[in-house]
Amino acid sequence: MIGDPSYPTYQVFLAIGVAAILTGVLMVPFIRAMRTEGVGQQIRADGPHRHLIKQGTPTMGGVVILAGVLLTVALLAHWSYDLILCVLATFATAALGLLDDIESVAHKRSLGLTPQQKMAGLVVISVAFCVSAVNLCGIPPTITFPGGGVIDLGVLSTTLALGGVEVVVPWLYVLFVFLLMAGLSNAVNLTDGLDGLAGGTILIVMLALAAVAYSYDELNLAIFAAACGGACIGFLWFNCYPASIFMGDTGSLALGAAFASLAVLTKTEITSLVMGGLFIAEALSVIIQVVSFKSTGKRVFLMAPLHHHFEKKGWNETKVVIRFWIVSAAFAALGFALYFQLR
Repeated sequence: MIGDPSYPTYQVFLAIGVAAILTGVLMVPFIRAMRTEGVGQQIRADGPHRHLIKQGTPTMGGVVILAGVLLTVALLAHWSYDLILCVLATFATAALGLLDDIESVAHKRSLGLTPQQKMAGLVVISVAFCVSAVNLCGIPPTITFPGGGVIDLGVLSTTLALGGVEVVVPWLYVLFVFLLMAGLSNAVNLTDGLDGLAGGTILIVMLALAAVAYSYDELNLAIFAAACGGACIGFLWFNCYPASIFMGDTGSLALGAAFASLAVLTKTEITSLVMGGLFIAEALSVIIQVVSFKSTGKRVFLMAPLHHHFEKKGWNETKVVIRFWIVSAAFAALGFALYFQLR
């Protein structure tokens, strides 16, 4: 472990810088290798026509983002149960995203795994994460609202004896954590549609979560969140418009899972949803569009997800991205302020 534990704030800031540098350095040979192998992004045929020029841009940059995170955490953090659990959930979801990216590239289409296959993987990951968080890390199966309201989701629980060890399965909380992890993973994935959009918005949220974890006296989780944010900085150097690399589902699904994992382990599930308000808006725009079109035959938005709606209205890509960064920062600040209402 690098750094003096007497100065924990220093370690968190160091994690940002180390992850940014490692990711930036590793990204150069990775992009070169992807170009040599002809591994490129497949663009939606029904998307904005201006995006067709992005066809073939190297993808799966999430591999390098996660490598930067893992190396930084290994250098700066202690491997506590909660950190190990957070890393495992993130990397398991990354593996799911990687399969999706490989499937997409191999078959030269914008869609990879089927929604059913993705959901099955997320069910396994979220259930294993939730049960482990409750039994190994002592996370209470409750959700807390700003103002002090608490809902106990452990009222319907089963205790299993496995190898002489009692394992509690709080079914309602398991369902809640699945919805949180699957929802945020897919919401971040939907946001990843413009150069720099997902990377910049998840960067903002991760830095806010690092501050939350630090104030929660969870230094290892703060370092992990800071490393995720720092890795996004290194990635954005190459992902800003016009992008030289995309993160792919490998990165977007994994970072969404990291977001959800940190929310559970710091017991800020509700305020974290406020911090990630932009991701929620992106996901809701897709749901509203589908429901409206299937029920009435009419579209509410010019195109979903929401960022494409504003492109269709004539905003250029950079304007959409920067304004969405601003909105994300506002949501993160609001969520962070609400967090202190729970303390």
